[in-house]
Amino acid sequence: MGIVVPALMPPLTAAMSPLLLLSALSLAELAPAASYVGAVLGTLVGADLVNLVKNFDKLQAPLVSIGGAGTFDGIYLSGITALLLTLLFV
Repeated sequence: MGIVVPALMPPLTAAMSPLLLLSALSLAELAPAASYVGAVLGTLVGADLVNLVKNFDKLQAPLVSIGGAGTFDGIYLSGITALLLTLLFV
């Protein structure tokens, strides 16, 4: 089993953070784009790159690939869900 995260935690975090930060700066119209980018990059960096660096010495493989169907689903669904949640509140 790979990395397991509650399904709604990344999108909720990615949706609420830009709403709070950008509304304080009177830039709430940028919140949907910021939430999508935050969810996608947060999931990619957190699930793939950090895990790759952490376990790189254990792999003993000449070629390493990040991603996969599960990670793609997590990235895609986190981004779309964060975008939709943000659009509900803007």
